[in-house]
Amino acid sequence: MRIEKILVVGSGIMGRGIAYAAAVGGFQVYVQDVSEEALNTAAQHIQKDLATGVVRGKLSQGEADAAQHSISYMTDLAVAAKDVNLVIEAVPEDIGIKKSVFERLDQLTSPKTILATNTSTMSPTEIGSYTARPNQVIAMHFFNPVPKMKLVEIIRGLETSDETTEQVKEVVKRMNKEAVLINEFPGFVTSRISSLVGNEAFHMLMEGVGTPEEIDKAIELGLNYPMGPFKLGDMVGLDTRLKNLQYLHQTLGERFRPSPLLVKYVKAGRLGKKTGKGVYDYTSE
Repeated sequence: MRIEKILVVGSGIMGRGIAYAAAVGGFQVYVQDVSEEALNTAAQHIQKDLATGVVRGKLSQGEADAAQHSISYMTDLAVAAKDVNLVIEAVPEDIGIKKSVFERLDQLTSPKTILATNTSTMSPTEIGSYTARPNQVIAMHFFNPVPKMKLVEIIRGLETSDETTEQVKEVVKRMNKEAVLINEFPGFVTSRISSLVGNEAFHMLMEGVGTPEEIDKAIELGLNYPMGPFKLGDMVGLDTRLKNLQYLHQTLGERFRPSPLLVKYVKAGRLGKKTGKGVYDYTSE
């Protein structure tokens, strides 16, 4: 089976980024979300990213126009899932939500359709168990912002077939990204490291080691990170960062216990850019 039609479930920051990458890669793309407002927001962001790609010389105007026309937006999952070859789920990091989505996808898609999850920490083996096709379930972990980040972690579940893995590797290549094949273990590679760094930054902020600006600058210039842990956390969403840490704390132990200050920020609704305030204040933007 050659993959030509891709459905992205979820139109948030990651979902719309994955849709962008798939469209630029030449795929027919369907973006599904229960919220019409979220879909409209996603369409606006994708259009802006395509325009930026043209300005920066990454895309020709013809390529941007073709990508724009290759994307369809819809709220009805049954309609969106009907004829696709690959589904990439990009819903919140909540195993209950993912279970519900994959159970429905298993019923709504063709038996040949590959089902992928964009989870950054959770088990593709467990997610595959919610379907009758665990051999066709795999994790594709993209990175934010997807239009700029080259890496995709591919994580096989216990039952994932070689054929599924090779097809997904080819999809990543067509998206002009680099794949690494990771053995399944909680947090994979990048999420474990990123979660530790981000959590330690919150500990340092709580201890008064420095301001968010000083800590971010030290990490960026001293360790050559492109973005400091607070900037990254605000972009990804502090609620997402907390959920990842809670899962890793549960599965890997005490070193991943979330910082009390991070917990406090999330309880206060300071989730990052999406709410206008996280570690930094974005209300003037």
